[in-house]
Amino acid sequence: MTDTARPIVVQKYGGSSLATIEKVRAVAERIAATVEQGYRVVAVVSAMGKTTDGLLSQAKALSPNPAPRELDMLMSVGERISTALLAIALEDLGHRAISFTGSQSGIITNTRHNRARIVEVRPYRLLDELDDGKVVVVAGYQGVSYAREITTLGRGGTDTSAVALAAALGAAWCEICSDVDGVYTADPRVVSDATRLDELTHEEMIALARSGAKVLNQDCVEYASHHGVAIFAKSTFGPRDDAGTVVRVNPAAGPRPVSALAHRKMVLETTLRPGHDAAALVDILEHAGAMPHALVGGGRDPLRAIIPVDDAHRLGTLRARLVERFGAEVEIRDDRGTITAVGPGLGESPHVIKLAATIVTELAGDDHQVVLGPLELSFVLPSAAVEEAVRRLHHALFGDSGAALP
Repeated sequence: MTDTARPIVVQKYGGSSLATIEKVRAVAERIAATVEQGYRVVAVVSAMGKTTDGLLSQAKALSPNPAPRELDMLMSVGERISTALLAIALEDLGHRAISFTGSQSGIITNTRHNRARIVEVRPYRLLDELDDGKVVVVAGYQGVSYAREITTLGRGGTDTSAVALAAALGAAWCEICSDVDGVYTADPRVVSDATRLDELTHEEMIALARSGAKVLNQDCVEYASHHGVAIFAKSTFGPRDDAGTVVRVNPAAGPRPVSALAHRKMVLETTLRPGHDAAALVDILEHAGAMPHALVGGGRDPLRAIIPVDDAHRLGTLRARLVERFGAEVEIRDDRGTITAVGPGLGESPHVIKLAATIVTELAGDDHQVVLGPLELSFVLPSAAVEEAVRRLHHALFGDSGAALP
């Protein structure tokens, strides 16, 4: 008997939501409740707890620079464990379930290891099982390349897996479920009075993710934007009727030029003396799995690259190759951080730009740089000043003192 009339819902569950057997059972109960409301469910899961970090630590205990292919073989294991356990829990609750790896699910990627990009999804096996009335549990974060190699999508790649499957399956919606209940005006762990946002555009969320906000993965939101998928960022164990933060096309316009702040406590800042080709620098970064957040200057001016380190597994190799290629012409600093204000009105709000620049200058003096784009105002400053700068900027832009901002 087929089951094609019921709409499909894709739910992603992060590692913290699956950290223990008890939590796996609770997630199974949440999925079962969704099925009982009349939906077909595809659950896309991360590895349990800190499994991925543990696997990476084991690899680095053997080699400071593990081979990218072998890292993918190793780190794809964690999600497979989660899928099988969750399927077992669902069966125990009386719901037929089946688990699949990323490759079995038809997630096809390019050939870049450790940070592959999805190029195609062929969800035929998933559709067959959904039509047969089963809950489908998919290992996120992974796929298979056209060269038939196992690949991983980079940190946070399970989000991207979920959105890609939602698009390919024509899902009614995609939920990204984690230990936070949405996107806030700043990281609540740093700013205690940060407030949750009801809605954001895909473009705003991409800018926040690029700048260090960890609620949603950048590649995931880009994929959602290209395919028109609405994302609900929700708490796994929060109230079921809480919509969290919705990221979609054309949300209601907000009253302020700044929607939220994002930050990174640590980035690498590399500075090349004038006369060097940006392409040569980017080539080295790409091979180390560390793409720049910003490139500034070049030509007759120094070329500066701001490099997030969240997803770079071979920092030692990166440093060595930069020095080998550029010698004394390159300066590398690891005592830097970034703060980025994101909003649709930044380009036309000189008052906001001046206010933010004044606050950062008070804390960092002249040891900072500014990068302005249509949606982003970013500052590069000493790591030690980042969190205090975030708190002061948030108070100025969102607190009582920010009420009069245009």
